[in-house]
Amino acid sequence: MRAVVQRVKESKVEVKGRTVGAIEQGLLILLGVGEDDSEKDCEYMAKKIAHLRIFPDEKGFMNLSLKEVGGAALVVSQFTLWGDCRKGRRPSFAQAAKPEKARELYEHFIGLLSEEEIPVASGEFQEMMDVYLVNDGPVTLMVDSSKNF
Repeated sequence: MRAVVQRVKESKVEVKGRTVGAIEQGLLILLGVGEDDSEKDCEYMAKKIAHLRIFPDEKGFMNLSLKEVGGAALVVSQFTLWGDCRKGRRPSFAQAAKPEKARELYEHFIGLLSEEEIPVASGEFQEMMDVYLVNDGPVTLMVDSSKNF
């Protein structure tokens, strides 16, 4: 499982001009599910992201987690994170999970973040979406569950 995690002042996602998810301070999480991913990957990613110390403390150091600042998460499914651009000019998405599996693990990840007592908004799975954000910092990280448990 792969995620691009961006610290935001605010973020929203629209589908066909309609806002389907929005947050204020927190994290925009672009989440890609791979064909070999499982619920263990979801568990690792949810715990890791909920507790990443990437928000500033009173001295301006990145010492606080999403939970500690009372922030929210906006989770957007993004199979293109599995795009392999090493050969040719067209990315291969062969390593991305099939839609049924990806949806199941995407929803499981969202549920696990909620269990961490983090308010969670989301995009709509398999829809064309417009994602808006005000990046805070900017702080942008890549998190990958490969070989982490």
